[in-house]
Amino acid sequence: MSERDVPRRRDPEGRRRAILAAAAEVIVEKGAAALTHRAVAARAGVPLGSTTQYFTSIDALREAALEQLSNEIDRELEGMETHLRDLINNPERAVGDLVEYFNDKRVLHADLALIVTGITDPRLRPLALRWADRLVEILSPEIGRDRAIAIAIYLDGLSIHAGLHESPFPHEEILRVLRALTTMPTGS
Repeated sequence: MSERDVPRRRDPEGRRRAILAAAAEVIVEKGAAALTHRAVAARAGVPLGSTTQYFTSIDALREAALEQLSNEIDRELEGMETHLRDLINNPERAVGDLVEYFNDKRVLHADLALIVTGITDPRLRPLALRWADRLVEILSPEIGRDRAIAIAIYLDGLSIHAGLHESPFPHEEILRVLRALTTMPTGS
């Protein structure tokens, strides 16, 4: 019996994951506003009806895909956490991680899609804020909350800059600004 004759086992969870992955890629490449059931079905290589079977509305699909992208960005931040905690003693390593993050077009575009969606859809704003909130949580014990917030805002701005300019600020510039922000005077 050839492989073609072997009955295929249904894999509903695999199909759902494929649809979700395709939706995330459409968002990364074209933005959340470009997400349609048809675009996702074509990208996932599944019948159009499959997308609505697993995600009854485009809003549900968009939300699930953005949640997946936010989870991916959370994992990126987890990978940088050790170096970020050591920002005062060894800022070069943290900046190296950040430059790598800004150079990863997929991650950067996912981050920007989350920011834009967070601005336009208050329901999904928590997904866009997770990265910055977690960064503040990581840095606050080391440098204080005010400085951590300033760094999070600066890095959000660097994300937008990298997206618009197709490249991040130079390593030395980021290092200089982060050094200044970690030692800036605070009101507390």
